[in-house]
Formats: sequence, structure tokens, C-alpha cells
Amino acid sequence: MAHTIDELAERIDRLVLRHQELQRAHALMAQQLATVTAERDSLKSRLSAARSRIDGLLSRLPADTASAAPDREAGA
Repeated sequence: MAHTIDELAERIDRLVLRHQELQRAHALMAQQLATVTAERDSLKSRLSAARSRIDGLLSRLPADTASAAPDREAGA
């Protein structure tokens, strides 16, 4: 009987250690997820700003400049 209790106690100890390892791994992954999420949000913001700047520049181009560019290349 004591042998069985010792085996159970050893298994419980291993399970507790494994649980602690999993908790640390989970905390690390949660931290990494937060970092990656913040980076993604920053990149999305930068992309949106770049798109806005490009749209602004495109809207400032004269309408005939865009159609004349291929003609100049064809003639060259």
C-alpha cells in the first residue's frame, strides 16, 4: 500500500512540475502574442498612412499625365 502511495505521490509531483512548465510556456506565448499583435497593428497603421499619402499624390497628378506616359515610352 505504501508503495502505491509513493508512486502516486511521484506522479503527482511530475504532474505539478509539468503544469508549472506549461504555465510558464503559456505566459511566454501570451507575451509573444501581445508583441506580435502590437507589431501587426503598427504595420497596419503605417500601411494605411502610406496608402493615404499615395492616394493624395495620385489625386494631385494631372489626368492627362497618366495617359501620356505610355505614349512617350512607345515613341522612344
